[in-house]
Amino acid sequence: MRHTLGNIISVVFSFFKLSFIKIFHFRKFKFYFIERLSPNVVIDMRDKSFVSFGKKVRAHSGTRFSAADGGTLKIGNNVRINNNCRFACRNSIEIDDGAEFGPGVLVYDHDHDFRIEGGIKQNAFTYDAVKIGKNVWIGANSIILKGVCIGDNSVIAAGSIVTKDVPANSRFVQKRTSEIKEI
Repeated sequence: MRHTLGNIISVVFSFFKLSFIKIFHFRKFKFYFIERLSPNVVIDMRDKSFVSFGKKVRAHSGTRFSAADGGTLKIGNNVRINNNCRFACRNSIEIDDGAEFGPGVLVYDHDHDFRIEGGIKQNAFTYDAVKIGKNVWIGANSIILKGVCIGDNSVIAAGSIVTKDVPANSRFVQKRTSEIKEI
């Protein structure tokens, strides 16, 4: 009973929070009636950005959605996002239906362009879209970088840094070795 009551309160709170965002961003923000966002989920929209939530999106505590510089962030139906995830969009991030994110997952569609004159202080970026397919499962503390397309039904192992495309129905495991040397 307590869990059900908590879910109902979360859905009602999410509706009011998202409605308030809709008032200020009208056509640039879409959501459905039943969403379940933790009270401290942050949705940061700037400039001419567009954000869209599908039906029954669930995002837990500490998650942050950022869209800037005209970026487009689209999240499909029945997407579940665990604690402390970050989606930083300046170009395009698209997440298809049924995707699941473990805690601490980071998704970026841009990098700082440190090669220009003046370096990182110029606040210039390079962009490339990120696409995450249907029913993809991304393990805890993984990082998805710009230009990556993850195919449907794929699994990304915990702690992975994904810098290239992952085909559909695949498992991505980043092998690491640990070395201990005497001082």
